[in-house]
Amino acid sequence: MSTATTAPATSIAPVPVPRRRTKTKSRSWLHTVIGIVLVAIMLFPVYWMLNASLAPAGNSLNTQWLPLNPDFSGYSRAIADQGKNLITSLIVAVGACLLSIVIAAPCAYALAQFKIKGTAVLLFVVLISQMIPGIVIANALYTVYTPLGLINSIPGLILADASQGIPFAILIVRAYLETFPTSIVEAARVDGCGHVRAFWSIVLPVSKNSLITAGIFSFLFAWSDFLMALTLTTGESIRPVTLGLYTYIGTNDTDWSAVMSTAVLSSLPAVVLMIVAQKYVAAGATGGAVK
Repeated sequence: MSTATTAPATSIAPVPVPRRRTKTKSRSWLHTVIGIVLVAIMLFPVYWMLNASLAPAGNSLNTQWLPLNPDFSGYSRAIADQGKNLITSLIVAVGACLLSIVIAAPCAYALAQFKIKGTAVLLFVVLISQMIPGIVIANALYTVYTPLGLINSIPGLILADASQGIPFAILIVRAYLETFPTSIVEAARVDGCGHVRAFWSIVLPVSKNSLITAGIFSFLFAWSDFLMALTLTTGESIRPVTLGLYTYIGTNDTDWSAVMSTAVLSSLPAVVLMIVAQKYVAAGATGGAVK
């Protein structure tokens, strides 16, 4: 007589959670908290500037932490006092940006694609030019501008601010054009294009990201310039907003809401420009990193 055998019941033990995963998760939370704290610290001056601009006229030290009763009178006064200076800064920054790109793009293409003797020396000179103190350049330009009649003029400020943006633009655009395949230009040359036509029709459209990146930084250099404006302007007819804000604070005026309102208005073009062109800047800045 056969007897049926039954297998003993086995219990499945729970799988323990790896400690490494738990540690990784806790570290990610810690890094997130540290990142939030650092961002809050860096953005606090921006918040306080905006908060003080909405406070009633008076000392900024008495400003509340939250603008519960916003007052926009500071903005009306800032527009009335600094509106012309904002337009001047915009004209100078746009002009310096365009001039920097017009000069830097062909220079960068020649240094990247043509076999020119002494290219390394030229690049070293371009790099060294960015290390010269601004006060030295400003004083030299003042000496040159005086007989030419460029003191207190928008073209003079454009040329001065472009001198700061051109070296940086050359380095940025050249880093990208070094990765540009020469076979495309050679094919255009075979089809009958000259060097100028190939550069204009082929190289420039493909180099859009690097050109936009160089143009944005040239614009920001000119928009935030203070030293050139202080040295090359002696009157009130031509005055960028940076210099206008400086003279604003230099008086015995205690209406800090107007001062902060001017600072907010002068920050808006740079903020909007960086938000709109953020993807181009990210692509252009790393365009020449990998060959």
